[in-house]
Amino acid sequence: MTIKAPSHKTAISKCGELAALVARHTDSKGNGTHATEINSLDFMRVSDTSTVMRSVTEPILSIGVQGKKKVLVNQEAYEYGIAQYLVVSVDLPLWGCAIEATPDKPYLGFKLNLDPVQLCDIIAQTNPSMGKKDNSVRGWFISDADPSLIDCAIRLTQLLDTPQDIPFLAPMIIREIYYRLLMGEQGEAIRQIAASGSTMQRIAEVIKQIKADFTKPLRVEDLAEQANMSASSFHRHFKEVTSMSPLQYQKQLRLLIARHLMLAENVDATSAAYQVGYESPSQFSREYSRLFGAPPIRDIERLRSA
Repeated sequence: MTIKAPSHKTAISKCGELAALVARHTDSKGNGTHATEINSLDFMRVSDTSTVMRSVTEPILSIGVQGKKKVLVNQEAYEYGIAQYLVVSVDLPLWGCAIEATPDKPYLGFKLNLDPVQLCDIIAQTNPSMGKKDNSVRGWFISDADPSLIDCAIRLTQLLDTPQDIPFLAPMIIREIYYRLLMGEQGEAIRQIAASGSTMQRIAEVIKQIKADFTKPLRVEDLAEQANMSASSFHRHFKEVTSMSPLQYQKQLRLLIARHLMLAENVDATSAAYQVGYESPSQFSREYSRLFGAPPIRDIERLRSA
């Protein structure tokens, strides 16, 4: 049996107030991610355990407010629930689904986009020596939230009821959230997001390049040179950060974009394959089936009928 620390019990209790706020702002909006009047803040609401969300997630803080969620990174599964948070520090293909959710008590989440520039500014003002230690760390992690972090999330959410206060107060509360993350148990990993020249930052820059040129053939040697690493060192660090090789990353990115083209823009499978950089539609179909569990046409039909 897991024994919760007193501070985490307090954080769980505080999540009841946050859950009520998130529920009110997402009521009748259906499953999915819902934008708010605060640019970097979204809420998640999922009322069943069959809805699977797949996307390339940019750096975020995601706090479990009600229910429980599972995320998969290259087939590695992780779970987090009430008063636990997920931080994703690089652009990463993620699969997610609620594992505790019903129409009466849906999964609810608080999601804040992270800005490395703001993190860097806070590090410089609070303790310039922070982030000097350069470790290769994973591009995501899950931790228990402190009550102070939940308090910040509550105050930020409450601003939605007084929109005139958002321009002035929201940036200050978001800055406090960053500070709480930096002072928390995963502070070193958070600092690597913003540390200039860190392994994490160099891999993050390469990932942005892969995303920008996702249709082009990928040469690991060129990416390693961009990261100022040897090819073997780059490959090792890239896998430590993302849990996949550069080629696997590009493949998942291409297939996710192709799926979006077919679903949202009604592009046929062959055209989608060519648009994302495949030269062989049959290879595209094989790799698509491997990732999504069904050939393109059947998968898209399933999504549209869901």
